[in-house]
Amino acid sequence: MCLGIPMRIVEMNGLEARCDAKGIERTVSLFLLQHEPLAAGDHVMVHVGYAIQKMSPAQAEESWLLYDQILSIQGGARDA
Repeated sequence: MCLGIPMRIVEMNGLEARCDAKGIERTVSLFLLQHEPLAAGDHVMVHVGYAIQKMSPAQAEESWLLYDQILSIQGGARDA
């Protein structure tokens, strides 16, 4: 099973962005969303290093709540 991870754009440089999720930062390609208006502070769904969808902060939070529930059921939850 593959999961997309909601991340917040911290900084953009062309078609690359530095994104953050729960304190973890990654460099993400914006190539697939190059025609979407994006800015620092926006949330995107990231899959294998590519932003694949712009999302609202509420959608990102809802996704993290679901992921945290899954982790807690498996006994591997960590504090947000």
